Amino acid sequence: MRVGLVGGKLGHSFSKPIHEKLADYTYDLIPLTEEEFHEFFKKKEFDAVNVTIPYKETVMQYCDVIDEKASAIHAVNTIVNRDGKLYATNTDFAGLKQMIQHNGVEICGKVCCILGTGGTSKTAEAVLHDMGAEKVYIVGRNQTDPIISYEDLEKYQEIQVFINATSVGMYPKNDECLINLKKFPNAEAVVDVIYNPMKTKLCQQAEEQGLRAVNGLEMLVAQAKYAVEFFLDTKIADREIDRIVAEMKKDMMNLVLIGMPGCGKSTIGKKTAKEIGKTFVDLDKEIEKEAKMTIPEIFERYGERRFRKIEQEVCARIAKEHGQVISCGGGIIKNAENMEKLRQNGIVFHIRRNVNALAVGGNRPLSTSREKLRQMEQERMPLYQKYSDIEINNDTVFKLAVQKVKEGFDEVFDH
Repeated sequence: MRVGLVGGKLGHSFSKPIHEKLADYTYDLIPLTEEEFHEFFKKKEFDAVNVTIPYKETVMQYCDVIDEKASAIHAVNTIVNRDGKLYATNTDFAGLKQMIQHNGVEICGKVCCILGTGGTSKTAEAVLHDMGAEKVYIVGRNQTDPIISYEDLEKYQEIQVFINATSVGMYPKNDECLINLKKFPNAEAVVDVIYNPMKTKLCQQAEEQGLRAVNGLEMLVAQAKYAVEFFLDTKIADREIDRIVAEMKKDMMNLVLIGMPGCGKSTIGKKTAKEIGKTFVDLDKEIEKEAKMTIPEIFERYGERRFRKIEQEVCARIAKEHGQVISCGGGIIKNAENMEKLRQNGIVFHIRRNVNALAVGGNRPLSTSREKLRQMEQERMPLYQKYSDIEINNDTVFKLAVQKVKEGFDEVFDH
């Protein structure tokens, strides 16, 4: 049985592991140029495929039967080949609706705004109307009635729910964001169809303002579940969506270790990574690779300012990736942007150790005396506490700290 995903660039798609958790088949990623795309559907040498950007509308010319959902949205993402006839539907509608409902985002009677005008925007518009939205605004880069421009968006102060249906903020351009939520005093929730990073900058904004924030992973899993049902003419329990979302989050999320120099981050990180099957990354070692010199040499030749600049660049690169245990330098928290980036894909653990037990000197240019360490701790402790999700005491044996880190990580996904 040949099953897979057809689209343009598919290098960072999560569809393969999701489908293979839901069904007993191999799910191929099939990136195609426009010319290859047309040849692929003329030959029909497949059993069932999903279709993604940029071919959701183009593929409709090859479908023999298109159901009402796909016709209404004018986009197809799921096709089954039955004896040479292509039957098509769109599972994005059901996936987005399920995600909105499951996360408790109220739509009925609300003023909503969709960012973007592409195929996903059309799906979102159909879902919002189906769920009883009072008003739906659509925002695009080109102002053509009834689409409003981003420049004019701030005039619409009544907006309560935002849905990002664009790729802005998606890996690898994690820093991008279309709007400033502080300009919308009536905002209640943000739904972002992006699932990589785990928290887009838009979702981070929402959380900072106490708004409900939902990322797109659940939609991806839900639409895959509905696609498998269409492929195999079967039914799968909805609880499978929750199970797979939790499994994928646990696989993808980074564990970020922060704390004073010499508190045991690297030792705990290496052991934890080995035991839970993640990649260990020592940020200081990555900085030394980037600079092609040791950290003491960077400080001696260029000073702390240059070191912090390299640290910021390396942190931004590492933080975008998944499935890591990241041991950070003690001063990583001095730059709020570092922590914002690390928290997009990570759960932050503060490794705390009595200052009298911290190592003095060594490869740590700012830890030259016990008194300097005490002063440093006093200055940095409020930041360690501000940015950490979980605090781990490391005043006994390090194996116990490793166990506490693992337990803390598990607890995040048990709720």
